[in-house]
Amino acid sequence: MTAVAADPTTEAAPESGVSVGVVTFPGTLDDRDAARAVRLAGANPVNLWHADSTLSGVDAVILPGGFSYGDYLRCGAIAGFAPIMESVVAAANAGMPVLGICNGFQILCESRLLPGALIRNDHQHFICRDQDLVVENANTAWTCDYEQGQTIRVPLKNGEGGFVATDEVLDELESTGRVVFRYQGFNPNGSLRDIAGITNEAGNVVGLMPHPEHAVEAGFGPEDGGGIDGQGFFSSAVRTLVAKG
Repeated sequence: MTAVAADPTTEAAPESGVSVGVVTFPGTLDDRDAARAVRLAGANPVNLWHADSTLSGVDAVILPGGFSYGDYLRCGAIAGFAPIMESVVAAANAGMPVLGICNGFQILCESRLLPGALIRNDHQHFICRDQDLVVENANTAWTCDYEQGQTIRVPLKNGEGGFVATDEVLDELESTGRVVFRYQGFNPNGSLRDIAGITNEAGNVVGLMPHPEHAVEAGFGPEDGGGIDGQGFFSSAVRTLVAKG
């Protein structure tokens, strides 16, 4: 008999009352992982499709990792024009928490919700490793359950993860506290100033290259940190939304 994986979006709804949309584009491959992370944080994951025109009343949105539309043109470039992104951009600009992970980070930059761009790794190879990150900003909707200066370890896997921007943009990100995560010990892709993740001015939109959704259950994530260092992203969003009522 063939085992069938449980669908994390069909289990009983959690008590928080928070719903988080997880967008699937053609080529997305971490949507189910993101949905499970949402569920473990006490929220209800809602499947959203790239061709949808609405967000189905969700309270927050995650753009997960993968290779949207095969990463043709540039990574995330086509996804930035997907029908659902018009609603995502409008909701983000109105204050909805939005998280972009890896390819999702690329989509946020292509959609101009975040500045800068992600380019080919400086060593020209795909890289997959457990990565240490320093929490530089613990005041965003997605990081408030962390402590400023805390080091966490989550998986990283990318071929086009080098964050670049003009010196003017980089200086602004630094001076306004919008660098959310910085690589510690090893820069895996040549990102300028070791930047692993950033936020918008309001702190509701966060993008990063590493994958916190792969570090939310003991025994499945990196051993250092107990495998659960990524939980804070999802619990932060739930706490932020519950506090807003």
